[in-house]
Amino acid sequence: MEMIKKVGIISIVIFVSGLFVFATTYDSKDKINKQGISTYFPEKLDFAGEETPLKLSDVRERLDRELLININSQASTILNIKRANRAFPVIEPILKKNGIPDDFKYLAVIESGLVNAVSPAGARGVWQFMPETAREKGMEVTDNVDERYHLEKSTEAACSYFLKAKAKFGSWTMAAASYNGGMTGVQKQIDIQKVTNYYDLLLTEETSRYVFRILTLKEIMKNPIKYGFTVLPGEMYEILPTKKIEIDSSITDLAAFAKEQGINYKILKIHNPWLRETKLINDTGKKYQIEIPLKGY
Repeated sequence: MEMIKKVGIISIVIFVSGLFVFATTYDSKDKINKQGISTYFPEKLDFAGEETPLKLSDVRERLDRELLININSQASTILNIKRANRAFPVIEPILKKNGIPDDFKYLAVIESGLVNAVSPAGARGVWQFMPETAREKGMEVTDNVDERYHLEKSTEAACSYFLKAKAKFGSWTMAAASYNGGMTGVQKQIDIQKVTNYYDLLLTEETSRYVFRILTLKEIMKNPIKYGFTVLPGEMYEILPTKKIEIDSSITDLAAFAKEQGINYKILKIHNPWLRETKLINDTGKKYQIEIPLKGY
């Protein structure tokens, strides 16, 4: 009899818990619907003014996959939105100056999440340059100075690549795809498959997803509320005002140099990540500009 009572109580608890679970589920679903997720798929989309052919079933499915992944990647998507507030004001004018469509800033988002990332293959920085490619583009890459970590200089180098790729392939979409697949690799597939449109090419898994990831981040970051992301202005990561000090000689102790500027070594490295050691070796008289923040610390 006691056992029957216990079973009865357990059954009631499970039943009531189930009601709460379903209530929560439906409440969450209602909240999601109100935020616009139920109608998340865009009617039109383009990259750099080049229309995405959403009428093609595989294109719709590939875009849908990336949208759903990023809509449900709450933390990383919110971090991208917050970091963009700090990084885009640096990237945008450089793209514009070089005649590169503004949409290419979202390529930087998928490459690195707008931080100085390091890949297993050795690519570094926001734009993820390999050492050889960086040097070809005019960046200094040594144990002491690595300009792949310099946002302005690496963005200039990326622009140089985009212009060359656009001239080769004739479209910005293909130029973006080749940033991942390589000009040689993409051209090889064009020659084999005898088509020149990104959306008609069968490429590697990573390259076939690449432009769709860019399109997805562009769509979500331009319309965050539609996709359930509300980040208040005060929650954004701010770009701090800095002054630039020109240096044309060696600095034997960067920690001491930082203290002379009213900051510490950590802050110096945060604002000048291209300085890779505890000193700056400069035997050639090359001019470097070191950024010193004026507030925020």
